[in-house]
Amino acid sequence: MSNLKRFDDEERESKYGRVFAVSGPAMYELVRVGYYELVGEIIRLEGDMATIQVYEETSGVTVGDPVLRTGKPLSVELGPGIMGSIFDGIQRPLKDINELTESIYIPKGVNVPSLSRVASWEFNPLNVKVGSHITGGDLYGLVHENTLVKHKMIVNPRAKGTVRYIAPSGNYKVDDVVLETEFDGEITKHTMLQVWPVRQPRPVTEKLPANHPLLTGQRVLDSLFPCVQGGTTAIPGAFGCGKTVISQALSKYSNSDVIIYVGCGERGNEMSEVLRDFPELSVEIDGVTESIMKRTALVANTSNMPVAAREASIYTGITLSEYFRDMGYNVSMMADSTSRWAEALREISGRLAEMPADSGYPAYLGARLASFYERAGRVKEILQEEEDLSEIVQLVGKASLAETDKITLEVAKLLKDDFLQQNSYSSYDRFCPFYKTVGMLRNIIDFYDMARHSVESTAQSENKITWNVIREAMGNIMYQLSSMKFKDPVKDGEAKIKADFEQLHEDLQQAFRNLED
Repeated sequence: MSNLKRFDDEERESKYGRVFAVSGPAMYELVRVGYYELVGEIIRLEGDMATIQVYEETSGVTVGDPVLRTGKPLSVELGPGIMGSIFDGIQRPLKDINELTESIYIPKGVNVPSLSRVASWEFNPLNVKVGSHITGGDLYGLVHENTLVKHKMIVNPRAKGTVRYIAPSGNYKVDDVVLETEFDGEITKHTMLQVWPVRQPRPVTEKLPANHPLLTGQRVLDSLFPCVQGGTTAIPGAFGCGKTVISQALSKYSNSDVIIYVGCGERGNEMSEVLRDFPELSVEIDGVTESIMKRTALVANTSNMPVAAREASIYTGITLSEYFRDMGYNVSMMADSTSRWAEALREISGRLAEMPADSGYPAYLGARLASFYERAGRVKEILQEEEDLSEIVQLVGKASLAETDKITLEVAKLLKDDFLQQNSYSSYDRFCPFYKTVGMLRNIIDFYDMARHSVESTAQSENKITWNVIREAMGNIMYQLSSMKFKDPVKDGEAKIKADFEQLHEDLQQAFRNLED
């Protein structure tokens, strides 16, 4: 204890309190707890007693240990250096911590800046001159963070004034002053670094209706469950159903400019897989192949990290996403998974002795979830009919079905096996461009419509067309429908694939005309 620091300075001492009791990890001024200065956040105040949620391991904290107030909320650092980095739930850079401590574990009380203060970035001013009037959200400079992302320097949303100084082109560190403004006689210095509270949304003028699809390259999503850029989507499912695989596929192949991937309480090996695979993946931009990691930032708060930090990791990811959104980029944020985030809320609620709701979750869980997700829709299509028909087939046999129901069964099989199933390990099918998805689905649906029309229109005539007649006459057509997925977008190109699908569509129409004649 003789080596521990004492707080003799009166000004510093006025910022300190004492630990009253320790009950384990138990939201909003940031504090430093104990002699290790563990990161914590005040989540409840009762009189002169504060309940603190600590985001690190609390073993060794005892009654009487000092608590230092920082006077600011839990915040993240925003600036050049975010892309390609991996942070924990409270934006501590895991790679820098590993190099500093040479340990695979995060030591208690480690205090490393989120963005490097040593790295230099090439800053280029935009059309901003001394005397110009600027306000929050205006662009004043450009930093080439990497070959994929041009980091646009934007004025802090709360700032405004007249420009007194703008730095010339050159290399600067994130804490160097690159802009000075004056408003009402008060001079404000701006660096390339912004600090923003994670629980406070970055302001916007208005929300615009979405008008562009989020293309994922996965046929199941693009055709049956489409999403828009600016929309929200939840992927429910049991263990092992592939939720994480889908979120990783979105990160790899979606038409987004920036990816923020939040591993909230997920297994460590899943984040390791992301770290191993992403640097090897590439995307082609303007004819140049680039590593996908250059547009990706990872927030890793795995299941073996403190539960309390899970709750913060979602907000950290959202704040990073909003920052790049303000630059005008299309940002996709993946939060994997909401279930474990809700489990963290349940544990925190239990520590606070709040009244539990269903399954022990806090009563405000729905309100918290509503801030992330919006309403979903419901449709009924061929595959749902096929499920009902399959039950009938098991009872009475396929031969007893009506001819139109036989068509539904066969086309449903075609949809499931040859359209929805996608092989991520193949060069031709790991990514499916939207034009390929549309072409495949159009031909399959038109085959279904024409087959039903042929059966229904000849049902009362002598030359009745049955499913067996269609199958025998169109063996080659059905083989081509099954083989559409093998078209390689990289080797064949968009023009050839579109032409092949159009030719197949014409052959399809001609085959049914010949059949009906």
